[in-house]
Amino acid sequence: TATISYSLPTSEHVSIVVYNSIGKEVAQLVSERKDAGTYRVKFHGENLSSGIYIYRLQAGAFTETKKMMLVK
Repeated sequence: TATISYSLPTSEHVSIVVYNSIGKEVAQLVSERKDAGTYRVKFHGENLSSGIYIYRLQAGAFTETKKMMLVK
């Protein structure tokens, strides 16, 4: 399990999508409007194999892409 934390200064539509190493979408963790504040979302990779995954967080005009490693 991985925990992704993020903070919003204003109310925004938030999307967090997880991709495998070849760019295929494997999970959509969040896709909704959130009020200003700090949030945490858990990623459970029980149906996925060990390896490198990439997640993209989009909130309004802001986009952040990060890598994470899933080890079983």
